[in-house]
Amino acid sequence: MMTAAQAGERLLDHHLRSVGLPDAPQPTVSFEFFPPKSARMEQTLWQSIDQLARLNPDFVSVTHGAGGSGGGRTFEIITRIHRDTPLTAAAHLTCVGLSRGEADDLARAYWRAGIRRIVALRGDLPDLVGRDRPDPRGYGYAADLVAGLMRVADFDISVAAYPEVHPEAPGADFDLDTLKRKIDAGAARAITQFFFDNDTFLRFRDRAQAAGIAAPIVPGILPITNFSRTVEFARKCGAGVPDWLAGLFEDLDDD
Repeated sequence: MMTAAQAGERLLDHHLRSVGLPDAPQPTVSFEFFPPKSARMEQTLWQSIDQLARLNPDFVSVTHGAGGSGGGRTFEIITRIHRDTPLTAAAHLTCVGLSRGEADDLARAYWRAGIRRIVALRGDLPDLVGRDRPDPRGYGYAADLVAGLMRVADFDISVAAYPEVHPEAPGADFDLDTLKRKIDAGAARAITQFFFDNDTFLRFRDRAQAAGIAAPIVPGILPITNFSRTVEFARKCGAGVPDWLAGLFEDLDDD
């Protein structure tokens, strides 16, 4: 049986031949994983990592957890990837729910463990209950977190970008200014929120360049395994779902 990785390689080779570029360099990709919540999910995670490693990703990352939760599990998974696989591991680090000291200590722990790549995010604001409320002693925004990480060590830092504007931003110009602050603070690249209309990404890239953002902007891609959940996720993220895409998945919710 063909694995997902082998199928991906075959599809890419076929595409390059079809457009007359048999010797063109293959695009680099990265994969994002979520910390597993059960033993079965953890087994699936490591099987997936083993299969996807054959595509030689630029790096793989592990999310930090919503509202600042899940940091310990992320650390465990990231350090194991770094220790036991040939892959370059990048840790998501969100500043929501952490004081500056806690965020800096976590960054130092990553550096001591050999982790050099960080995906620096503010993180989703949680329900304001208990420990997960935004810590007033913490980094308020991702740009502040990037600057703090660069004071800790010379990390290779990725940040988030939003082709269709961050849901909390008052407008597109403000959103671009926010991205530029993150890049100016020391981020090496931006990875976008997922999108389903290529023109949306391309227009955003052009606007970013016009705003003086010279760092690479990496398109974020979300594989669809359940369309209804994808639509709900897109609604929360402010990502548009074209009608043509909905048509492709009509009556396939149980497939």
